Amino acid sequence: MAINLQKGQRVDLTKGNPGLSKIMVGLGWDPVQKSGGGGLLGSLFGGGGGANIDCDASVIMLGENGKLKSNKDVIYFGNLKSSDGSVQHSGDNLTGAGAGDDEQVMIDLSRVPAHIHKMVFVVNIYDSVKRKQHFGMIQNAFIRVVNSGNNQELIKYNLTDDYSGKTSLIVGEIYRHGSDWKFAAVGTGTASPGLSDVVRSYS
Repeated sequence: MAINLQKGQRVDLTKGNPGLSKIMVGLGWDPVQKSGGGGLLGSLFGGGGGANIDCDASVIMLGENGKLKSNKDVIYFGNLKSSDGSVQHSGDNLTGAGAGDDEQVMIDLSRVPAHIHKMVFVVNIYDSVKRKQHFGMIQNAFIRVVNSGNNQELIKYNLTDDYSGKTSLIVGEIYRHGSDWKFAAVGTGTASPGLSDVVRSYS
């Protein structure tokens, strides 16, 4: 049975799951559906079915000091695999259409280098300034952690805050706690226009 988390909660990931190393982190979202003709957004994005918003999930791998050591430690649609092979991104989903995960990240916790102490999961809106889009136009956003060995969902965190005006979300973190790994439900929105601005805040 998956643990449903609230914002700010932290939970053990590996302590209660001995031998757990391979996990899948799924991130999902849906565009808010517009009624009628969709108004200005509908005319901009082709009809009233909701704006075509391209959200991108990324992982920022940080050292013990909470700082980014190398840009190679940012895993996103332009760099799908960490150099050590411990983190692998499924690739870009351009629309967020359909049920379930929109993007997935496969992680082998046993292969994460010793100098990496935290993995921060970020979702940002591609080209948000030019497209005049923000997370107030997104609903049903979530992050979940699945045991890849048996496909059991361990953790799920549904983001329920109002993120109007925010263009980047720090969704959650997986971090070392002694010899174990824990998960934190963060759910913080920022007005950083792109991933590079979020990354800069950790450098």
